Amino acid sequence: MKDLNGTSPEALCALALEARRRSYSPYSGFKVGAALLCGSGKVYTGCNIENAAYSPTVCAERVAFFKAVSEGESDFTAIAIAGGAGNSPDSECPPCGVCRQVMAEFCDPDTFKVYLAKSSTEYTPLTLKELLPFGFGKVNL
Repeated sequence: MKDLNGTSPEALCALALEARRRSYSPYSGFKVGAALLCGSGKVYTGCNIENAAYSPTVCAERVAFFKAVSEGESDFTAIAIAGGAGNSPDSECPPCGVCRQVMAEFCDPDTFKVYLAKSSTEYTPLTLKELLPFGFGKVNL
């Protein structure tokens, strides 16, 4: 299966797993990596970054989105997320509510794909709408 611009979900999941290795999570030990595919074909990665004060902690998905937006991207196709305690994920790691809301700010809920990766070949494909039914967005204002 290929995405619209030629990047496969497997390749995106592999990049999320790679980003996960850069996680800074000394407090929880829960490592998360994300790889965000833009309409331009560029991929931006992110990892979770914890802080001793906890509230400044930021999730991998938001790191990837904010990096992309800060570089001028505004069209997003898909994101792969890999997370969990230990060296490799043993189950899917769905995005938190805050990350889902950030996705809703920038993405079409019907077409934006979210891949919850256990490995580069084992993942669950969803749409943002499936993850955030009845989401709040620009159309509600």
